[in-house]
Amino acid sequence: MIPKLHYISQGNSPKAHLDHIQNACAAGAELVVLNLQNSSEKKYLKIVKQAREITSHFQTRLIISAHYKIAKELKVDGIHLDFTSPCPTIIRKELLPWQLIGATANNLQDCETYIEKEVDYIYLAPFRAKEDIQGTPLGLNGFTAITEALKTETPIIGVGGITTTDVTAILETGISGVGVSDEITQDFNTIKTFNQLLTASSTEEQRHSFQ
Repeated sequence: MIPKLHYISQGNSPKAHLDHIQNACAAGAELVVLNLQNSSEKKYLKIVKQAREITSHFQTRLIISAHYKIAKELKVDGIHLDFTSPCPTIIRKELLPWQLIGATANNLQDCETYIEKEVDYIYLAPFRAKEDIQGTPLGLNGFTAITEALKTETPIIGVGGITTTDVTAILETGISGVGVSDEITQDFNTIKTFNQLLTASSTEEQRHSFQ
């Protein structure tokens, strides 16, 4: 079962990313994504080792971007694919059986393709326009249309400019959880609020299912 809240790291340097991951873990994040781009493989390996030390201490899951060989070597919890990554079915053969594979989609067709390739979760993005996320902003209507068409058990995680005030409405669209960068990095105490909102939704779902 994948956590409903994903902290996606950000920062102006590798140290900033690591500091933010440390703060997120200390504040109760169950899963973090090391979202560091444009590093050489050697440098990235070193940074992932440091991130792994932090997340292991807090028993937090760690997802890294694209580098599946490093993911396997350091036994991180999974990888998140980018647009240049090989097919998920190829990568699956290279990873350990328990490691997660995720990918980002902006439309129904991309989601269907990734589900067919048996990824473990999908980031549906962006919710709002963001400079660092490609694609048309989907909003609540886009999230609803795609989740209703998919009818999948694969977790669909909403990403892109999401704040605590959006969570309840987003979950009503059928989205499984949220991935957040900005709001959490600005105040790591919001992790508690996000978790409370996401847990409240789970409790409500269970209450209805027993009726």
